[in-house]
Amino acid sequence: MGFYPKNSTGKAKANCLGAKKNCEVKSRTETQLPVSTGPAVVNPNLVSPLIKVPLVLAEPTIQVVVEADIPLNPPAAEIKRVLKDVFLTQCKLVPVGPFTEIDDTGFFTTAGAKLFVEGYIRKNIEYATKDCNGSIRTTTANVSFSGFADISAELLNDPIFGFGEQRRAQFIDPVGLESPRLDKYFFENSVLYNEQPFCELIGADFFELDFSPHKSHSPAKCFSTLREKIVMDLTLKVLQFQQIPLNGNGDE
Repeated sequence: MGFYPKNSTGKAKANCLGAKKNCEVKSRTETQLPVSTGPAVVNPNLVSPLIKVPLVLAEPTIQVVVEADIPLNPPAAEIKRVLKDVFLTQCKLVPVGPFTEIDDTGFFTTAGAKLFVEGYIRKNIEYATKDCNGSIRTTTANVSFSGFADISAELLNDPIFGFGEQRRAQFIDPVGLESPRLDKYFFENSVLYNEQPFCELIGADFFELDFSPHKSHSPAKCFSTLREKIVMDLTLKVLQFQQIPLNGNGDE
């Protein structure tokens, strides 16, 4: 008597009729192609070349502290693992004075700045239910945060901002000569457009405490809410497009 049921061997052979007798597939060996370096075309009339590049203003590490209650459905008996990522939805630099004008250009540098950040921590929580042979369940939660930081001491290079002007000229009443005209004005204004500083996400270190807010001393007791106290060290790079000499130090 064979081990397999009747007709099972024949069925297995039929399923393999279309398969190759070996595991070979079509392949080919690529031929190496020659490479040569062409001459670099350089403008011979450049006296003091300037380039416009994203200049690093600061690379601060901001500490974010946040607390959240995360619902669990179905309830959990034990937390197995928590994975985290951070997403920035806003990162804006606001300059603060004093301002120093650059050669009567209307553009100013400043050594003070506040950085406003906003975003969320995306958490993937894996946990076990009270069933002895149950499956591992997962839930995803977005924990929002927002705040600002004074990065004046962390500035490596000063940001540059231009300020426009608005002026208004009034006229005296030609009849009375004692009061201004309210129906006649001369307006003059100038506008300077700035390069918006922006942020680049570098990394984040998470430190957190997770626990059930409802006290229980029984291992079999389930909980449907997970309270998290999170401390996140968020490292950012703050940049602004600026025009600088090609050699980088201002010398020709």
